[in-house]
Amino acid sequence: MAQPVKIVEVALRDGHQSLLATRMKLEEMQPILSQMDDVGYYAIECWGGATFDACIRFLDEDPWQRLRVFRKEMPNTKLQMLFRGQNMLGYRPYADDVVEYFVQKSVANGIDILRIFDAMNDPRNLQTAMAAAKKEKAHVQAAIDYTISPVHDIEYFANYAKTLENMGADSICIKDMSGILTPFATFELVKKLKETVKVPLSLHSHTTSGMAEMSLLKGIEAGVDIVDTAISPLATGTSHTPTESMVVALQGTQYDTGLQLQKLQPLREHFHKLRQKYLDSGELNPQLLEVNANTLLYQVPGGMLSNLLSQLKEAKQEHRLDEVLQEVPRVRQEAGYPPLVTPSSQIVGTQAVLNVVLGKRYQMVTKEFKALIAGEYGASPAPIEKEFAHKILGDHPQMQGRFADTLAPELEKLKEEVKPYAIQPEDLLTYAMFPQVALKFFQRRKEKMLGIDGEHVDYVNKSHPV
Repeated sequence: MAQPVKIVEVALRDGHQSLLATRMKLEEMQPILSQMDDVGYYAIECWGGATFDACIRFLDEDPWQRLRVFRKEMPNTKLQMLFRGQNMLGYRPYADDVVEYFVQKSVANGIDILRIFDAMNDPRNLQTAMAAAKKEKAHVQAAIDYTISPVHDIEYFANYAKTLENMGADSICIKDMSGILTPFATFELVKKLKETVKVPLSLHSHTTSGMAEMSLLKGIEAGVDIVDTAISPLATGTSHTPTESMVVALQGTQYDTGLQLQKLQPLREHFHKLRQKYLDSGELNPQLLEVNANTLLYQVPGGMLSNLLSQLKEAKQEHRLDEVLQEVPRVRQEAGYPPLVTPSSQIVGTQAVLNVVLGKRYQMVTKEFKALIAGEYGASPAPIEKEFAHKILGDHPQMQGRFADTLAPELEKLKEEVKPYAIQPEDLLTYAMFPQVALKFFQRRKEKMLGIDGEHVDYVNKSHPV
C-alpha cells in the first residue's frame, strides 16, 4: 500500500554545498528560517558535510552557533545532518571517544536525525557513531554510498542494508552522490531493499547527470518513503531535484507529500534573490547548473570535478582535465573500487592528478592514498592486488582490523590543548577536526569580542551545558 512521500529540504546544506561551495552565510538564511519551519517538511538538512569546515575557514562563523540559531528559528521541524562516521566532519579517522562526544554535542545543540555514512561502505566505521546516536535517542539514518563497479551489484547493496538494519539503523538512505542512478536501476534497487529491510528508505540523488528526477519518481513507485529535494533556485545541475516540482508531480496521487506550493513560494523568492546575487558576483558558476554527461562516464561527483579543475589550474595544466578524468577510474580500480565520496573522492582524485601531471603513474604518492591502500579508511570493496599494494606501501603492512581500534583516546589531550582558546565545550571538537584553521578562527573570534561587552554570551550554549 503506497504512503505519502516525506520530503527532506536540503537547500541549507547540500543545495549550497553543491552549487556555491558551501559559501552561504547564516545572515542570508536566517530571514527565511521561520517560514521554512512552517512548510511541513519531514526534515531540513542544515548541518554537517562541508558546512562545518566552510564556516570556520571561509565565513568566519561558529558552526555550533549556526546550529543553535537553526534550532531556535525552526522549533517544529526535525533538523538533519550529514556525518562521515569515524571521520566525523573531518578527513581522517578519529578516536572513538571524540566521535562519541561529537555525536552527543550535535544532538544537544539541536540535531534530530544523523545521516551517517562511510566512504568505503565499511560498517565498522559506522558502529561508534551509530551507537552514540542511539544513546542520545537521535534518529540514526545509515547511508549506503551508491556506486557502480564489478563488485557493487544489487546483492552487495541488499546485504549492506541488512547489516545496517541489524546495527540499529532507524532508516536507511541510498546516497547517490554522483547522480549515476538510472531510473530503472533505482526501481530494482529500492524494490530489493524493501524486500530485505523493514525500516523506512530514503533516496538522495544529485541532478548532475540529468537523471535524478526520473530516478526519484521510479524510486517512489518502488516504495521509497523519503526523498531529498532542494528549493528550485538552489536545485538542478550538481544539486538536487526542485522541491516545488516534486510536490506538484505527486499532488493528488497516493504519494501526495501534503506540502502546499503557496508555502514554498516565499522560500523560492528568498533564495532566488540570493542565487542572482551569487551569479552576479561570479560565486555561482553557471556551468554547475548544466547537465554534465561526463558524470555518466567517470562517476565523478560535481564537487570532485571542481576540485580536480582547481588542482590542474594550480599546476597550469587545465587542458589535461580529460586525461585526469580517464585516469580516475584506473586509480579507483587499483584501489579496490572505493565509492567516490568524501574523503575517498579527494584521495583518488588528487592521486589521479599527480599521475597525469608528473607524467609517470605513482611517481609521487600522497600519504592519504597510502593510508587508503593500507586500509586505514576501511576495507576496500574489492581486494587490492598484492603487487600494487607493495608498490604503494613497500613493506608497510595492510590493516586487517578496524583502524579506529589502534587509536588511543584523544579527548583529554585535546581538552588540554584547546583550553587557552575555548569559550564553549564544543570548541574542543572544532579544534579536533581542523586544528590549524580552528586556532585562526578562535583568534579572530577573540578579537571581535574584545571591547564588546556581553557578546560572548551568544556563543555559550546555556540550554545544553557540558
